[in-house]
Amino acid sequence: MRAWLYLIAAAIAGGIVTTPALLVFFLFRGSVDDALLAALATLMIVAALAVVTMKDIIRCGLAMIVCFLSLAGIYVILGAPMVAATQVLVYIGAISVLILFAIMLTQDKVAPSRLVFQTQAVPAAIAAIVIAVLVSLVAIGTDWHAVSSRVRVATDALATLLFKDYTLPFEVVSVLLLAAVVGGVFIAKREDPSEGEI
Repeated sequence: MRAWLYLIAAAIAGGIVTTPALLVFFLFRGSVDDALLAALATLMIVAALAVVTMKDIIRCGLAMIVCFLSLAGIYVILGAPMVAATQVLVYIGAISVLILFAIMLTQDKVAPSRLVFQTQAVPAAIAAIVIAVLVSLVAIGTDWHAVSSRVRVATDALATLLFKDYTLPFEVVSVLLLAAVVGGVFIAKREDPSEGEI
């Protein structure tokens, strides 16, 4: 029975994600890239809504990873594969995994009946609407062809700058992040001295 519910939920999610892509492709005569962009943008919005509405905090973290993955796909479609790779390495490979480990080490799997950010739904909704309007105005008023020609960064030049000129700061940051993870695990797993006393 539970497997059928998962299949039905997957079918509904697939329909929600593919409907805007089909509308863009067939109704508005868009290209395949436009349809993929619509599908990934819809997936990102649905995953972001899942992050702030679900009560299971582990599933919130997994939905955040889906949101970051869809954003990386949007970067690829827009012609910025280096930014997409950075998105996957930094936000999914480091930050999301670190957040999930921190949640699993320090808290229970099931969150309280109302999470902290769920008690601020009305101010968050107002802020989201204001930001959506501002982003829409900026997107409509921007000449994207002129911007895309100037924003493209050569991957080899960036790699040379990062791994040749700034090798030492890059490695220092890596060691610092590793020390932070080890310290977080040590603090989370340290036993309370009062628990050992009888």
